[in-house]
Amino acid sequence: MALSTIYTRANVGIQAPQVTVEVHLSNGIPSFQLVGLPETTVKESRDRVRSAIINSGFEFPSKRITVNLAPADLPKGGGRFDLAIAVGILTASEQIPVNNLDEFEFVGELALSGELRSIQGALPMAVAAMKIHRSLILPVENAEQAALVKEASVLCADSLWSVYLHLSAKQKLPLAEVPELLQQRPLLPDIADVKEQQVAKRALILAAAGGHNLLLYGPPGTGKSMLASRLIGLLPDLDDKDALTVASINSVVGNEVSVSNWRRRPFRQPHHSSSATAIVGGGSYPVPGEITLAHKGVLFLDELPEFGRHVLDVLREPLETGQIHLSRAKHKVSYPADFQLVAAMNPSPTGDINDGRCNADQTLRYLNRLSGPLLDRIDLQVHVPRIDILKSVINKQELPSITTEKAKIVINHAVEMQMQRQSKLNAQLGPKEVEIHCQLDSQCTQFIQLAMDKLRLSMRSYHRILKVARTIADIANKPNIEQAHLAEAISYRSFDRMLDQLTNS
Repeated sequence: MALSTIYTRANVGIQAPQVTVEVHLSNGIPSFQLVGLPETTVKESRDRVRSAIINSGFEFPSKRITVNLAPADLPKGGGRFDLAIAVGILTASEQIPVNNLDEFEFVGELALSGELRSIQGALPMAVAAMKIHRSLILPVENAEQAALVKEASVLCADSLWSVYLHLSAKQKLPLAEVPELLQQRPLLPDIADVKEQQVAKRALILAAAGGHNLLLYGPPGTGKSMLASRLIGLLPDLDDKDALTVASINSVVGNEVSVSNWRRRPFRQPHHSSSATAIVGGGSYPVPGEITLAHKGVLFLDELPEFGRHVLDVLREPLETGQIHLSRAKHKVSYPADFQLVAAMNPSPTGDINDGRCNADQTLRYLNRLSGPLLDRIDLQVHVPRIDILKSVINKQELPSITTEKAKIVINHAVEMQMQRQSKLNAQLGPKEVEIHCQLDSQCTQFIQLAMDKLRLSMRSYHRILKVARTIADIANKPNIEQAHLAEAISYRSFDRMLDQLTNS
């Protein structure tokens, strides 16, 4: 047979669209042509495939070889197509039997010796192959990762020769299996380690229970970064669907994905010198940025005003939609970006607003690096003051602090209430859903109207306050929002009040 058809997968975002490899052998001057919008790394596969076929003991056809990667308008990059191209050539030259090839998809980069090397994005490929009931043949190094897709049929091969033996029914490839490990919960920082700061701890619990964004501001050394690192331990465990999405993102970018870490929520802390492209993703071929790597986890921005104004403003859309759309001349990719933003900052360029080292105008210029629309998207704004060291360390007069383990019980109960009521967290409620699930009685309505007028808050801030109040009510196991819940929710707009005081001073 002079024509063969083999199936493989490309990577677009965290999706793995099917690619059909068509190989045709014809008479004429020996040549090897690759068509179908291959990038440079794919074009170089001609030399890898030729050497791998010869060094595996097969005969490389002395014919005119044309390899078409369909669909032709789908960009194709990386070495993942090597194995499919080699199998296609061997099939077209009748060195591999054609039987049942439609049941398999082939992915892997070939070494010159014919051995298979690992590729990126194995997990999305396993998901896609599972959906159309095909077996996926890939390198041994990717087997454990792909086997996390429970219903997928994943076969692991170490070389082109082992693939030949399997297709020739001489020696079957082993099924990839997830190794059985003791399910030990990773040791995460405990909220009880933070001395005092009861208001900030309360805000952390509310952020974890309702999925709210959080801003911690205060003088240096008051525990803002320490508090932020404790949020991961408070968040509810990932379900199978979200864990698989997070693992797929890490698979695409080449991060380690294993049975021991694939359920962990990510915690990303980019430096304030990071560019907008590093934060949201991009490049000539758009790759995921920090907001996508923080999907279903925490994006912690320390020293928030030190980030560029443009860098911070590009966060506004993903904070609302939970995804990012990256468009380039030849590529358009969408990545998930449903993260919780936790930001920390000093209230003045010198560190403390009351240290007497800068005036109100200098402080206001520093704080104005943060745009109003960005601050509107942060539900909880919490002042983290200096603690009384004498009281905390010498006299040991601090109240007993809640632990992460105990706080998580309350948080999980509040999350269950939200899922039963509205099938999403309070922070994700849309305007119409807020009207349904955050209804106020006449007394509460009058109270919040007065607060809105006095604090000059926007309509977006109004909705944020209602969502936080709803979370406070859920933590208290109350069916309706009460005035005390609204008052506490409004108290978490303290940064807005500080800006207003500086503007009017």
